[in-house]
Amino acid sequence: MVSSLIVAITGASGAVYGARMLSALCGGGHDVSLIITEPAKLVLKHELDWDLNCGSAEVPVRVRNFIGVPDASIAYFANEDIGAVIASGSYRCDGMIVVPCTMGSLARIAAGTAENLLERAADVALKERRPLVLVPRETPLNQIHLRNMLFLAQVGAHIVPAMPAFYHQPREVVDLADFVVGRVLDVLNISHDLYKRWGAYDS
Repeated sequence: MVSSLIVAITGASGAVYGARMLSALCGGGHDVSLIITEPAKLVLKHELDWDLNCGSAEVPVRVRNFIGVPDASIAYFANEDIGAVIASGSYRCDGMIVVPCTMGSLARIAAGTAENLLERAADVALKERRPLVLVPRETPLNQIHLRNMLFLAQVGAHIVPAMPAFYHQPREVVDLADFVVGRVLDVLNISHDLYKRWGAYDS
C-alpha cells in the first residue's frame, strides 16, 4: 500500500540516514512531502556532496537525481513556509519522519514552539495523533536530551535513535544506515527488505 509521508531532514550529522530514507520511500513508490532545513543543506553538501544551493523548484529535481529515482513523488517545502499545506491539520498524510533529528529540533518540538514548518508539521502530527518518528543522532546524551525524548515518547512520538545493529553483518556504511531506516519503516508498518532480520540466517 502506498503511503504519504512528511520527511524532514535537519542539520545533524548523519545525512546518509535522510538520504537512504528518501531512497527507500521513493523507491517503494511512496509519496513524500520534503522539508530540508538550511543547516541540513550544509551537512548534505559536506557529508554526501549534495548541492542543494538552488531555488525551491529545483530542489526536488536534484534530490531525485541524487537518490536515483527519477520518477519519485516528491513535493518540496521550504522550512520558512509556515503557511504550506502540510502545516494544516486538515492535510491528510500517514505520518512524519525527522531524520536525522538535531537535539535543537527535538527540543523545540517538545516545547511546541511551532516557529517554522518542520516544528509546525510535527506539532500537527502530535495533535492529530498521527505517527511522528524522530531519529536523533547525538552522543553522549545529557539530561536535557533524555528528558525531552522521554517527554515526547510520553505524548506519542516514536523515538528511534540512529543506533544500527550488527547481526546482519554490514559490509558498508550504507548497510548500517539501511538498518536504521528499516527500523523506522517498521514503526510505520511499511514493508521493506533493507536488512536481513534476526532469525533469517542459516544455522
